[in-house]
Amino acid sequence: MSDRPTAPVVFDAPFSDRTAWAVGRTSAYPEDGRNPGDNKLDVIGPGYGPTADGVFTARRARGGSWHTALVSTEYAPGGFELLPDDELTATCVVHDVQGAWPALWTWGRDSGSRPQPGHGEVDAFEYHPTNPGLLELTNHVRPAAHYAEDAVTAGRPFVLRVVFGTTSVAWYVDGRLLFADHLGVGPRWRAWPVVCISVSAGQYGHLAPRPGTDELHWQCTALTVRRAAGGSGRGDPDRPA
Repeated sequence: MSDRPTAPVVFDAPFSDRTAWAVGRTSAYPEDGRNPGDNKLDVIGPGYGPTADGVFTARRARGGSWHTALVSTEYAPGGFELLPDDELTATCVVHDVQGAWPALWTWGRDSGSRPQPGHGEVDAFEYHPTNPGLLELTNHVRPAAHYAEDAVTAGRPFVLRVVFGTTSVAWYVDGRLLFADHLGVGPRWRAWPVVCISVSAGQYGHLAPRPGTDELHWQCTALTVRRAAGGSGRGDPDRPA
């Protein structure tokens, strides 16, 4: 993966920009805003967005559910999509409070005749406080995964950089390479960025929140996408995946 400091910025909208980000909507969740099949207690919706300074919060609701903040470019008027070889950076702060599930990921446009492999999903990172220094890094497009141990310190900001390479996805924290999958996303990939906080339901070794915990949060700031010359970033719905 080459470092491309001169690549132009093509997306850097604040989360408060409703032309760039849609709140509480993603086709990765069922229509009722829940996703229990993925071990999540989440209920997303247009009323549960991040703060202006990028704090994503989950709050306990009735019946064991949690109202969780999520934004995506998928349903926003701007419709920004990541393309192969784009580079995403963000400054993140996570906290080791049981049940929290911060994540920054992608979700791609499918067509009825030819869905994208892995629905275009690449996990820039997922974090679970049961392993407080570890980041989960996953390419679902051309399947590859890595558990990056001692990658972060809870409560301390870190700079995440992910290069969604055509032939290799590479993940960096504070300039240090954590993992390169040598598989990449292929030449036809495109996907919407998604930023959220989920709440674990307790499966797969990821513990649910403790009784008495009513709020969970993490922070994401300075999210930026750079692109080498030639890409548009607006997905063509007729282009096969």
